[in-house]
Amino acid sequence: MRIAMMMAAILLAGCGTRVPDAGQQMYGAYCANCHGPVGQGDGPLAADLPVAPPDLTRLSAGNGGAFPYSDVMAQIHGYPGRFHVMPEFGTLLKGRRIPWKNEMGQTVDTPVALVQVTEYLVSIQQP
Repeated sequence: MRIAMMMAAILLAGCGTRVPDAGQQMYGAYCANCHGPVGQGDGPLAADLPVAPPDLTRLSAGNGGAFPYSDVMAQIHGYPGRFHVMPEFGTLLKGRRIPWKNEMGQTVDTPVALVQVTEYLVSIQQP
């Protein structure tokens, strides 16, 4: 799985897109108001939401130490039959797409922005 994400990062790098920087910028613009500046669920809008935003820095810890790529992507994007598109991401996720391999080895046509934000979330995981 880690190899698939590294390959996606290499593909993105070849396209002139730096994954961590782009993902961090998108997180700041689209996620931080709810999830907080460092992903701990304490954004300025968090108290106004019907469901408290999760602490995004503990996703791996809550999943036996493995980052739950597909679940995170499904929650943000809403892969067919799973969850819904987060309102902030709607148009951003309609951009350029790349093939991404999920944990079961299936190739999924995935928005570049989704891969970038997910890689940023991987980079902020805490034990």
